[in-house]
Amino acid sequence: MREVAALAKVSIKTVSRVVNGESGVSPSLVRRVIAASERLNYRHNLTASSLRRSDGRSATIGIVLEDVANPFSSALHRSIEDVAVQRGVLVLAGSSDEDGDRERKLVSAFASRRVDGLIIQPSSQDHSYLLSERRAGTPIVFVDRPPAFFDADTVLTDNAAGVRRGVRHLVQNGHRRIGYLGDLHTIVTAAERHRGYVEELADQRIEADERLVRLDLRGIERAEAAATEMLGHSQPPTALFAGQNLVTIGAFRALRRLGLHQRVALIGFDDILLADLLEPGITVIAQDPAAIGRTAAQVLFRRLDGDESPTQHHIVLTRMITRGSGEILP
Repeated sequence: MREVAALAKVSIKTVSRVVNGESGVSPSLVRRVIAASERLNYRHNLTASSLRRSDGRSATIGIVLEDVANPFSSALHRSIEDVAVQRGVLVLAGSSDEDGDRERKLVSAFASRRVDGLIIQPSSQDHSYLLSERRAGTPIVFVDRPPAFFDADTVLTDNAAGVRRGVRHLVQNGHRRIGYLGDLHTIVTAAERHRGYVEELADQRIEADERLVRLDLRGIERAEAAATEMLGHSQPPTALFAGQNLVTIGAFRALRRLGLHQRVALIGFDDILLADLLEPGITVIAQDPAAIGRTAAQVLFRRLDGDESPTQHHIVLTRMITRGSGEILP
């Protein structure tokens, strides 16, 4: 900074104000400092400056996602990043892979890098380990799922209500044997979606048949195998409800391979890429991961700005997108 100041013929304080984006510096001085910085290949050291800042901020936040490769998690990441960029804040992200220990290690790694806040899509069954981060003043927001044994801001989806709407749609189209394919039952959202399926069948006066339910399906291949097995039953379902985007892909693959994709109805929870280009297009109960991520980031930055109001719980509504597969009659 001293070299930049000498070349630009300004004080070190002026260089500091320019690189930190502070107001009160004339445009001509800003241009001189920038020109000198570029000539000397100077890069602002955010880590060093954060140690000197009175607020101790690092201009970074950490986000822990289930799997950054999953389209839902990717959309969450991008929408959080869009809000953070406007604040000049860098986003650090990692995947927990539904492993509570990995989640804790990621949080620890982010905390050691002095992130200003955390957004977590939780996997752990006990989040009391975050009490130390709260005592340190780190704001924490949970997305997609609520925390366990820890009170914090949350941004969630109306999971059970969304599934009920999809099952009701199938019943209204004449289906009585509706199969259900679900994710890990230990995941709160998966349990909520299965609950929505059971409750809607009860409200529709349809007796639940456990032979038409397959849970703990992790990934496309296991979902495809489960759907294939269910469809080979002596009394197969006339419709399927898939409780997660990768499960939906597995179910559709099974239907296509068996030549049943035009005969057995299918509705999936979460939208999937190119779902409208398939034949038939896949009807889905679509979440809005962009709205979830954006809301979570806004809550986090309000906390960083000093909001000390009681814990906030936001619900982002789902919507049904009809494309053909959910409208196949029995």
